[in-house]
Amino acid sequence: MSEKTLTRMDLSEAVFREVGLSRNDSAQLVESVLGHMSDALVRGEQVKISSFGTFSVREKAARIGRNPKTGQEVPINPRRVLTFRPSHLMKDRVAEGNKR
Repeated sequence: MSEKTLTRMDLSEAVFREVGLSRNDSAQLVESVLGHMSDALVRGEQVKISSFGTFSVREKAARIGRNPKTGQEVPINPRRVLTFRPSHLMKDRVAEGNKR
């Protein structure tokens, strides 16, 4: 499995090459898109990207957890967590990549 990580810089460089915007405009576009996505998630909205997947925020209730080392019960506070559900097309693409 590859250890490569796709970064914001990689995305803005791809926009620069594919779309032809300047490097600064490409970086601003990537930042703007990621900012809009983040803002929507903070408001509790879903972010759906066709043929890619859906990002959403889930509310998790308070519960009692257990420290696996000591066995001591520990309260876990309620919290919001980010979830991602890949589209079927994305799942298929990733599965195809595993066969190569």
